[in-house]
Amino acid sequence: MGDIKTGWIYGFIGVAIFSGSLPATRVAVGAFDPIFLTALRATIAGGLALALLILLPQKWPERADILPLLIVGFGVVVGFPLLTALALQHISSAHSIVFIGLLPLSTAIFGVLRAGDQPPKMFWLFSILGAGLVAGFALLQDLSTSFIGDILMFAAIVVCGLGYAEGGKLSRKLGGWQVISWALVLWLPIMLPLALYLRPPSFAGIAMPAWFALGYVSIFSMLIGFVFWYRGLAQGGIAAVGQLQLLQPFMGLILAATLLQEQVSWPMALVCVAVVFCVAGAKRFAG
Repeated sequence: MGDIKTGWIYGFIGVAIFSGSLPATRVAVGAFDPIFLTALRATIAGGLALALLILLPQKWPERADILPLLIVGFGVVVGFPLLTALALQHISSAHSIVFIGLLPLSTAIFGVLRAGDQPPKMFWLFSILGAGLVAGFALLQDLSTSFIGDILMFAAIVVCGLGYAEGGKLSRKLGGWQVISWALVLWLPIMLPLALYLRPPSFAGIAMPAWFALGYVSIFSMLIGFVFWYRGLAQGGIAAVGQLQLLQPFMGLILAATLLQEQVSWPMALVCVAVVFCVAGAKRFAG
């Protein structure tokens, strides 16, 4: 019971850190090309991860761990950052944040497929209800201006759920910070050359907020947040702790409204309130 409670605490800290990811990405894509931004943030985080593994020597992953680590990297180092960066060229961060309500269901499904989780039926009821509320909200929006952004965000949620579940499963064996560190290092030989190739001719004129946003998504979103998140998933259960992501829209909308002065509509706020009730119900029946 103690490990489960600790897992929820670690998971909540991870979600709090991740809540700033989409607003920060929104700021960063205003100054950097989305593909370059994805490669650069992965390179920065990968360099820090490599330094951690050198300073705190760890047992090397076994051969059987390499593919799962590559899948983790595909989901959370490449797929989610790139797809959200592309999406945020078409939609606001406030709109994109609502899609995070789909992430717990995606994580839970992959938790069953990849980690053998078996949540009870009532858990699925609340999880699907929360996802349905988010999907319904998206469908009621003006598709002529946000359809591409919505599709990109949906794809981002799918690959991120895979990366979360795979990382949570692997963290039981390797440890939370070790999993994200090895995943970043494995992708570093690809992301570093890509960042160098795509770098702009000059960085002059890039405002300080964009640099701060780059630092946040590189250090906190890509590395530190996962230290807490993967440990939480490993200790508290992938499907169960994954429901904490339903709280992320609340935190993200507050940041979008206060830092970016983006409009948060009443429907957005009501959807967020509803999904919080869903996470409470899912937690109640998570087992």
